[in-house]
Amino acid sequence: MRKHIVAPSVLAADFTRLGEEIEMVNQSEADWLHVDVMDGRFVPNITFGMFVVEAMHKLARKPLDVHLMILEPEKYIEAFRKAGAHVITVHYEACPHLHRTIHQIRESGAMAGVALNPHTPVAVLEDVIEDLDLVCLMSVNPGFGGQKFIYQTMPKIQKLREMIDTRNSKALIEIDGGVGLQNAESLLQAGADVLVAGNSVFAAADPRATISALKAFQPVFDF
Repeated sequence: MRKHIVAPSVLAADFTRLGEEIEMVNQSEADWLHVDVMDGRFVPNITFGMFVVEAMHKLARKPLDVHLMILEPEKYIEAFRKAGAHVITVHYEACPHLHRTIHQIRESGAMAGVALNPHTPVAVLEDVIEDLDLVCLMSVNPGFGGQKFIYQTMPKIQKLREMIDTRNSKALIEIDGGVGLQNAESLLQAGADVLVAGNSVFAAADPRATISALKAFQPVFDF
């Protein structure tokens, strides 16, 4: 049976209690901790840089899934890897030399991911899909947490799953934005491998129970 990954998004955590929030994730059934880095240029919001990621790494016992929503990410890959990133994902829309950037990530020792904004078709990855460890499909417009899930993401998952399987790629399909108990099962059945959950976890009455529920879903099909 194909096992999926749950990655709570620290963007939705209470930053006044960040250590406690990370410890909650440590004690949960979560697999990764998702970290959104925003620069105020590629997206409107600004979050944190490598020094805060390094501090999170010291506290976290889960691998850090670092999502760079920034322009010129190639300038910072080594720094984020040194800070503790296990997965480094860059945006297709921010990388004019995507193939080079993917291999820069892999050479750093991190898993290499590429994120696609909601308007970007999965076909743009045809020439690099075999080089990727992860594809992050944005199911909201990037830059802010708490947005509603864009359901056009569902057929994109299916198209991407077909591409991955046809090309014998090992890339995981990650879904980021508006993910919760209401749609997790459908996402997994469509072919998703990694569920990034922000508000649905950290705003829950019992975050650990919500993570456990997200882990308990099983897709009907074994891809």
